[in-house]
Amino acid sequence: MTPLDFQTTRRIICEPGAIQRLPSLARELGVTRALIVTDRGIFTSAPFARCQDALKAGEIDFAVEHSVVADPPEAIVLEAVTKARALKIDGVIGFGGGSSMDVAKVIATLVPSTQKIEHIYGIGNVATKRLPLIQVPTTAGTGSEVTPIAIITTGKTTKTGIVSPELLPDVALLDAELTLGLPPATTAATGIDAMVHAIEAYTSKLKKNSYSDLLAREALQLLSANLVRAVKHGDDLTAREAMLYGAMLAGQAFANAPVAAVHALAYPLGGHYHISHGLSNSLMLPHVLRFNMSEAESLYKELCGCLAAAKTLTASGDNFVAVLVGLIAETGIPKTLAEVNVPQVDLSMLARDAMLQQRLLVNNPRAVSEADALRLYEAAYS
Repeated sequence: MTPLDFQTTRRIICEPGAIQRLPSLARELGVTRALIVTDRGIFTSAPFARCQDALKAGEIDFAVEHSVVADPPEAIVLEAVTKARALKIDGVIGFGGGSSMDVAKVIATLVPSTQKIEHIYGIGNVATKRLPLIQVPTTAGTGSEVTPIAIITTGKTTKTGIVSPELLPDVALLDAELTLGLPPATTAATGIDAMVHAIEAYTSKLKKNSYSDLLAREALQLLSANLVRAVKHGDDLTAREAMLYGAMLAGQAFANAPVAAVHALAYPLGGHYHISHGLSNSLMLPHVLRFNMSEAESLYKELCGCLAAAKTLTASGDNFVAVLVGLIAETGIPKTLAEVNVPQVDLSMLARDAMLQQRLLVNNPRAVSEADALRLYEAAYS
């Protein structure tokens, strides 16, 4: 048996209307003045109004930091930390997508610490206890509510990870009602992102284990069965809840059996062109799966049974990829780099940048060279 050291969020609540429990959860953690971390779009949304109303009704004092953007730059994080210290914040609530939850993790970590942000990048470098942290996802994608990882944009285009058990939240609060207004394209991209988490966790080279495998299979089954329904019928609460729960399970899986080349090749797309993380993963997924076929086909065969559309097909690596490609097409999101205006002349630069993601590439079932990365981008181009 593969050695196992499984870590996840201490408490997980999945229930429609669970946002009403937010004040009591904050009190249980000793929070008297919370900082809600979100982005500008969510800040003006109905779900965020429900969050604020719940905290007001529960008499929890709070402030709001709504400066988060996709691929959050280090400067935004540091400004928020300064604000939180000035306000004497004693707890943090991440509310929104992966970027908001990642920034919330770093704020909760740095506010009570003497460490500088450059000292906590990498794996296992957080040396102090963080503030109480509650995560409320409003997309079914990143699984950040159950991972010990935060991704920050450093420099102009480079993304850097902070990985530490201290980043695991105290509570993940999953309320599918908060996802009902999510646009179809966002639903599709985030849902496919979650599927990539499950697939890459199941095929992860170094830390794949029986526990993460169980989570990945269940996540892929839920996500693949409900993705198109959630995209085309966004008011279907049952489908929305299945997606939210599946994304959380996939997050638990990849937090313990890390992702690999799909993510490594997706990061430069987000860093240079601000293509959403979920869409970047979707664009690269079929090509990386085919590239990995020589080493991972037996695992793809096993995952075939998790795809509802593959149940009448022979279990094979080719059928696994074909069904996923069909599922992506059915959502209607872009399928090529050309469609999202990535300049073809930039593909060599992207391949060089992807090689910086060795933290992820070491987990891939097949070694990836710069020449391989370039061929993968070329395959994804048109």
